[in-house]
Amino acid sequence: MGDLEIRPATPDDVPAVVAMLSDDPLGSQRESVDDLTPYLSAMERVTSDPNQHLVVAVREGNVVGTLQLTIIPGLSRRGATRALVEAVRVHRDERGGGLGTQLIEWAIGESRRENCRLVELTSDATRTDAHRFYQRLGFTGSHIGFKLPL
Repeated sequence: MGDLEIRPATPDDVPAVVAMLSDDPLGSQRESVDDLTPYLSAMERVTSDPNQHLVVAVREGNVVGTLQLTIIPGLSRRGATRALVEAVRVHRDERGGGLGTQLIEWAIGESRRENCRLVELTSDATRTDAHRFYQRLGFTGSHIGFKLPL
């Protein structure tokens, strides 16, 4: 399978990341590989914010996974800093081989380095396989999430 590198994403990685974001029933409804302009604009905002860590997993020169880790300083929990994991994706050819675990372990390690006291993530209610995966890694389903499209 080759060695794996987890590194910050670059604009050159955007096509591969968007392809992974769109490669499932939910993502295919909200993402588009046809126009990368909004993604490249978002990439500029993400990379200019020191609390954002958009990373890719690369094996043999190919982007095979991604996630975004957001560091959130706050007052609650006695002034604790939290980490939020989002947009975890593994290329379909890599699923089931432990890459998702490696990405989440990277995020937890980075959260510790950032002195976070809590790592949070959300997962769409329909992603039952993902829920089992996160539970296996020690996450607990503790909240109900709400969204308001703007």
